[in-house]
Amino acid sequence: MRVFRGRAATIEADRDVTQRLLSTAAAGEPAVRVWTPHRQVAFGRRDQRLEGYELARERARTREFPPVDRDVGGRAVAYDGETALAFARAEPVADFRRGTDDRYERATAAVEEALRGFESGGESLEPVRGEPDDSFCPGTHSLSLEGADGRRRKVVGIAQRVRQDAAVVAGCVLVSNRDGLAAVLESVYDALAVPFDPETVGTVADAGGPSDPAVVRSALEDALVGDVRSTVTVDSVPDLDGN
Repeated sequence: MRVFRGRAATIEADRDVTQRLLSTAAAGEPAVRVWTPHRQVAFGRRDQRLEGYELARERARTREFPPVDRDVGGRAVAYDGETALAFARAEPVADFRRGTDDRYERATAAVEEALRGFESGGESLEPVRGEPDDSFCPGTHSLSLEGADGRRRKVVGIAQRVRQDAAVVAGCVLVSNRDGLAAVLESVYDALAVPFDPETVGTVADAGGPSDPAVVRSALEDALVGDVRSTVTVDSVPDLDGN
């Protein structure tokens, strides 16, 4: 297992690092990365086909969230450059027609394990599979947590990209800054004319867990690596930007 740590100096260079995970997996070695992406709104392919796409990009820029397009996932996701984490787990594929559900299950179970390791009021956080209606980046592979007000909110979104030789399951975990992330997403989704309720945006901190992204990042990495720690090789990303 190869573990990549850190963040490259630019959004473009950082995306190249994640692409290396697929290349590493295609060569036969699974790879994991958990990091804090640069501040951005990452649009999905479905967003790019909508009439309001250019307006949505402009609204993201106005709020100083550079707009980018991504290959994995459905609709727009926001990263604030500080508190929103991304994760990716890549592995070799012998037959690209098989294993999709198993890969989703392994990644989802790993993220659940990491979240359950945190406590709120003396009790472990309890992630729930699924999401409220009108959540950001709606999909069938999401995790929600109950906030301090008792309302269930989406905290994790998970997607998958499959090639003939490798597959990567990737996602986001919102650690804190719920109001800031919800505000930019509300503006973007409004431009796209896609239903979105900002109250569905949750964070680990809002559920009573840690607000420190480094703490959550470490737990996620451990869970995604699993029981292969004796064979882990760590690669530090060049040109780190403090993450």
